[in-house]
Amino acid sequence: MTADLAPTTAPPAALMDTAARALGVALAERHPAAPPLVVPLGTADTLVPGRDPHRAERPAATIHLTWDAVLIGPWRGTDPAERACGQCLAMRWQRLRTRSEREAWETGTATRAAGEWPALPGYVVDAVSSLYERALTAGPSGPLPRVTRLDLATLQVTSVPLLGEPLCPHCVPEDGTPAVPPRTAPMPRPKPSPEAYRLRSPRSYALPADALANPVCGVLGATTWTDVKSPTTAPVAGSVFMRGYAGLTDVTWSGQANSFRASRDLAFLEGLERYAGTHRRRRGPLLTESYDVLGDRALDPRECGLYAPQTYRDDPMLSPFAPDRPIPWVPGWSLRDERPVLVPARLVHYSAGLAADDFVFECSNGCAIGSCWEEAVLFGLLELIERDSFLLGWYGNAALTEIDLGSCTRGTIHAMVDRAALQGYDVHVFDNRVDLPVPVATGLAVRRDGGPGTLAFAAGAAFDPETAVESAVSEILTYIPHLPGQVRERPEELEAMARDFGLVRRLPDHAALFGLPEMAEHAASYLRPAAVRPPGELYADWERRLPRTGDLLDDVRLCRDVLTGAGFDVIAVDQTTPEQERLGLRTVCTLVPGLLPIDFGWTRQRALHMLRLRTAFRRAGLRGTDLGEDELRRVPHPFP
Repeated sequence: MTADLAPTTAPPAALMDTAARALGVALAERHPAAPPLVVPLGTADTLVPGRDPHRAERPAATIHLTWDAVLIGPWRGTDPAERACGQCLAMRWQRLRTRSEREAWETGTATRAAGEWPALPGYVVDAVSSLYERALTAGPSGPLPRVTRLDLATLQVTSVPLLGEPLCPHCVPEDGTPAVPPRTAPMPRPKPSPEAYRLRSPRSYALPADALANPVCGVLGATTWTDVKSPTTAPVAGSVFMRGYAGLTDVTWSGQANSFRASRDLAFLEGLERYAGTHRRRRGPLLTESYDVLGDRALDPRECGLYAPQTYRDDPMLSPFAPDRPIPWVPGWSLRDERPVLVPARLVHYSAGLAADDFVFECSNGCAIGSCWEEAVLFGLLELIERDSFLLGWYGNAALTEIDLGSCTRGTIHAMVDRAALQGYDVHVFDNRVDLPVPVATGLAVRRDGGPGTLAFAAGAAFDPETAVESAVSEILTYIPHLPGQVRERPEELEAMARDFGLVRRLPDHAALFGLPEMAEHAASYLRPAAVRPPGELYADWERRLPRTGDLLDDVRLCRDVLTGAGFDVIAVDQTTPEQERLGLRTVCTLVPGLLPIDFGWTRQRALHMLRLRTAFRRAGLRGTDLGEDELRRVPHPFP
């Protein structure tokens, strides 16, 4: 039996270094022909290689010693295109650690050892040696590189696949050339049928689920969880900490279908979309220049809306846009002008940013994933239209027409309405179009007894009207099981928000606020609709406009023409990550400067200060004058 290799007294980094060296010596004695390179992991920030004292040796490391485990690998898989190194593993591993661990490494917080660790008695060294030998001799066990984890407390062994890290400085060296995903010119895309708008089903993608979610090096998180008690959908979700403007944020991704298998596929696709949208996942410098210098080569961010002057005055995390201040830009493509256009990086990657471009907090609005550029663009634009219409209806205090759900032909819609009824909710859906003809449906679930969780809103947009209705109702069903509990958990906080809207600061506050019974008075226009009409009657004119050519490109052009005909530019920025390219996926951020953007937090509502909110109803022929300031519904929107 080998002697224990646990050091006794030293700073945490020194403890790990000493233990790693001792483990390396012991393993070299057992494997003289192929001695492993052992490096400690979890003592420094590996996401910024300059902060890592082991950055030179880490890429070649095959044994990684953490405070609670030994990681063996990565070992090459059978697919030569799928490569990963020790630096890739370290970066993936660090992103899955706890908030306290990441804050310590990434902000330089001092740490101290809690006892004698890592404990490496002889039997642990023997176990590591056996796993290392097996990895050397067994050969690849799948297309992806793999990593084996030995738990130091239980000796449990886990093997997981590893996707290469696109920001790894070893695997993707930076040569000073801006790294831009290849722009594919819009091209014809045959559809499965004229009525289809997705070219492939979620199940058709060979998503590497075990590499996307595993506790060692999962791309999207440590695991997924299911809610088998949900009475309305079959939810599957996951989450991971991502560093953004306000520090580490818990980013959740989920799928909410009628089967757990379908929900799992949808959850991974949403997770990949957010992975691409939160941060730029390609190495290479960005163009940094001022708008004044770039001129008409660039999008003026002021066209996308700004906050009120007092917000910039009072919010320490924001600064007014300065056209003479250099900021980072990413390349986009104007579908209206058919030319390249530069877009502020702050508007595209919504969890990244610099002090120089802190003029707005963006979200995932307009980001979409698809099988090709055209598909992602179409669904990104539909989301922008959906959010714009919702905000016009809410802040414009619109009298919307209710859709007669009994006239819908899809059985799934009726089944979902019945499920909501079993939970004590009546579901209403409204035609939320104002001046754009694309079908937008706003859904509202009303709790019959008026108790906590009183109102739940959602919306959907689609070329097919009943798809828009189904999307809105499906979204509602994801919220109503939890909304009453959310209100009961924080009644005093929500009641304070109802008295002072300035306390509405985060995304969850908006929907939870309307779980309070007293907030129903602010939604009176939805509770007393202008009329009730069947969808076939409401959308007859739109149905006649649909191309029905069997080519998705024609649908994209129709959506573009609707927007440009209303006076807007239409811009797409490719966010696709290298991992997504290999899976046959594309992710795009779409922007339509001038449409109302969704924001969260009452003091950060760009829509309230934009011209469109006041002119859209007149442009639509719904009134003869612009909306006056006293006609706006100045209440936080309930969009979830």
